[in-house]
Amino acid sequence: MKPNLVLLTLLLAIVGPINAAETSASAKPNIIFILADDLGVGNVGCYGADNYKTPHIDALANGGIRYTLAYTAPLCGPSRTLIMTGRYAFRTGATNQDRVGQLKPSVETMLPKMLKPAGYVSSAVGKWSQLPLQPSDWGFDDYLRFNGSGVYWNKKAKGEPYVVNGKSKTLRDKEYMPDLLHQHVTNFITKHRDDPFFVYYSLSSVHGELQLTPDSAADSQDLMGDNVAYMDKLVGKLIAELERLKLREKTLIVFMGDNGTGKGQADEATIGGRRLSGEKGSMLEGGALVPLIVNWPGVTPQSQVATGVVDSTDFVPSFAELARVELPADKMIDGKSLVTHWCRGTAEPRDWVFIQLARNWYVREPQWKLNQAGELFDMSDAPFAEKLVAADTKDAAATAARQRLQEVLDKLNPAGGILDDGDGTGRHANKDKKKTKSK
Repeated sequence: MKPNLVLLTLLLAIVGPINAAETSASAKPNIIFILADDLGVGNVGCYGADNYKTPHIDALANGGIRYTLAYTAPLCGPSRTLIMTGRYAFRTGATNQDRVGQLKPSVETMLPKMLKPAGYVSSAVGKWSQLPLQPSDWGFDDYLRFNGSGVYWNKKAKGEPYVVNGKSKTLRDKEYMPDLLHQHVTNFITKHRDDPFFVYYSLSSVHGELQLTPDSAADSQDLMGDNVAYMDKLVGKLIAELERLKLREKTLIVFMGDNGTGKGQADEATIGGRRLSGEKGSMLEGGALVPLIVNWPGVTPQSQVATGVVDSTDFVPSFAELARVELPADKMIDGKSLVTHWCRGTAEPRDWVFIQLARNWYVREPQWKLNQAGELFDMSDAPFAEKLVAADTKDAAATAARQRLQEVLDKLNPAGGILDDGDGTGRHANKDKKKTKSK
C-alpha cells in the first residue's frame, strides 16, 4: 500500500503556497497519545460538563481541534485494539474484553512497530490490560505497565505489582501510581528529546475504584471530581515539561477517552443539566462517544470545533502519514487519515463510523444510526436521546438514511468476519461454554 503521505504532498503542491503549518507538518513530529480511562464528554469542561473543571485540557482544545462526534468501542480492551491496529473488531477478533487477550503479534501489527522504520522510539506507560503479553512484544522500546485498571495507591499487603521494561516492581505505601506514570513519561521524553518519539500514555484516571488523590481533602465526598482535577493537573505538568525541554512546537498531543463514563459516575456526567443516553459498556451514545482533542502548535487550527464523525481506527493511518511510513500491505486498515484536517482544518474524511461490541454493532452518521437489528435512530437530540424511527416511516430523509447506512453495513459485512463467542456483554468469554467444556 502506498504511504498516505503521497496524498498530502500532492494536495500541498496543488493548493500552495505552503504556510507555516505545512512546513511544520513536513517534519516528523513527536506524538504523545494521552488515553484517559472511563472519561466521557460529560467529564470534560470544554464539552460543557456541569460538574467538572479541566482547565489544562480545555487549553489544549483552545489551541487545537476539539471533536464533538468522536467514537470508539464502549469497553477498554476492544477500544485500545482499535487505536493500536486501526482495524475493526470483526477483523481482529477483539470483540470482547477476554478475546482481546488472544491477539498475537504474528497476526496483528500495532502502532509502535509501524512507526519504527521512521526512526521513532516508543514508550507505553500505564494501563495495558486487556492487551496481551508485554508492550515490548508489540514493538515498544520502553514501558511501565500495571495490572488491571484503576491503580492509584497500594492496597495490597505485598504491594501493588507493576512492570518496568521486564522488571517486576511493587507500588509502595505512599507512592501514587499516576505520579509514577507521569515521572516515567517525563524521563522518557527527556532521554529521547533528540529523537522522534511516540508515547502511549494510558492513564489510571479515572477508572474506579476511585480513591483520594494527593490533592484531595481528607473528608472529600467527590472522588470523581478530585480524580478528574488531578488528571487535568498532570496533563498541565506534562505540557509544562515539553515547554521546558523546548519540545512543545515539535509535539503533537492527542487527548482521548477510551470509552464513555463508567456507570457509577454517569449520573453526574451531565451537560446542560441533561444526562447522556447510555454509559460505558452500552451501545447507546454514552458508551462510545468520547472526548477527543488534537493539538500541535503552529499546525492545528486554534479553537476549532469539528462536527464530523471520526473513530479510533483513524489514528493508525494518521500517525503513519505523519511519520512517512507505509501501512501494513497485508492488512485491511479501516481508519481514514486525519492529517489534512489537522493541517488545514478541512472537513473530516468520513461520512460514517462503525462501532461494535460483542455481536452488536451500528454504523453512525452525524444525524442517523443503524444497528445490526435493522433499527434506525434519529440522532438529532444526541447525545441525550436516540429516537427510534418506525420501520414503515414515509419520511424521505429517514428512508434515504436507512438505505445509505444499510449499504455500508452490507459492504463491511461484520457478520462474515470473526464472530464474538463471548457471553454477549462484551466483557467476558462465554462462561456457559467454559463450564460445558470442563465437565
